[in-house]
Amino acid sequence: MTELHDFIDGLPKAELHVHIEGTLEPELMFALAKRNGIALPYASVEELRAAYSFNNLQEFLDLYYQGAQVLITQQDFYDLTLAYLKRAHTDQVLHTEIFFDPQTHTERGIAFQTVFEGITSALSNAERDMGITSELILCFLRHLSEEEAIETYEAALPYRDRIAGFGLDSSEKGHPPAKFERVFARVRAAGFRIVAHAGEEGPPEYVKDALDLLKVDRIDHGNRALEDNALVERLAREAMPLTVCPLSNLSLAVVKDLADHPLRRMLDAGLVATLNSDDPAYFGGYVNQNFRQTQSALNLTKDELALLARNSFTASFASEERKTELLGILDSYLAQA
Repeated sequence: MTELHDFIDGLPKAELHVHIEGTLEPELMFALAKRNGIALPYASVEELRAAYSFNNLQEFLDLYYQGAQVLITQQDFYDLTLAYLKRAHTDQVLHTEIFFDPQTHTERGIAFQTVFEGITSALSNAERDMGITSELILCFLRHLSEEEAIETYEAALPYRDRIAGFGLDSSEKGHPPAKFERVFARVRAAGFRIVAHAGEEGPPEYVKDALDLLKVDRIDHGNRALEDNALVERLAREAMPLTVCPLSNLSLAVVKDLADHPLRRMLDAGLVATLNSDDPAYFGGYVNQNFRQTQSALNLTKDELALLARNSFTASFASEERKTELLGILDSYLAQA
């Protein structure tokens, strides 16, 4: 076990499913609240962390949006992003594709530019100082209207050269992909990449609609796709990547036990699964912790762990040149492991 955990700790990898607002650790939340004169409804870091016990996605989202209230200035978004990147660097993340939710901030009066420049400044500095390359994915909040998503898309266009793609997140139940078909048609026509949360709490039909209506390049989560054999065969045939988040699924009661997680079945079915942390400050683990605990629960082999790392690079939106470089680093590591 220790040998495999050591292998995981040094394994070069990419992270393709992480919400930057979901990396807001309680310590930083309190520090930013103090800096910005915001009163939190918790007396201490320990009391706040104790609240991180969720029965479903919505309970988490309520706390997630509450925590985001401390993010006010460009420096706040910079500090948040850089803290994640430093943690990712220690986990041997060589490339990351970060989700951000501008609507979480613009609807409370924070300028899009403030959010964007804070995040991208940290990404740029991390590439310079740590060698981590990155792509930025703007997510629309699916509990809001498509008209609001279109407004957000238009606000993002002046920054299009620094945005790789657009995604869909937040409350899945009752908000099918079809609700956002028009805005993603515009996104696709403009040449952006497309991802969408589907099949986390929503039914397999949401995965199908993400494929057929939104025409996604990746599915975020995708767990419930395994309820439909024809859909599983299609995902395998099309080599559609899935960005899987086991500790998130456990924390939100998507699975009751990590030993029941569908990742093993995904790999056995030939799906292009990747392993990610989702909202690690809330779900008790960054990417290596997801690898370690899932390996233990599912008895994953070294070859399967290596495949998950390889999938993370091939499924990324990095340039072909960068992918070749990353895969070369992985191959060198595996040759010596």
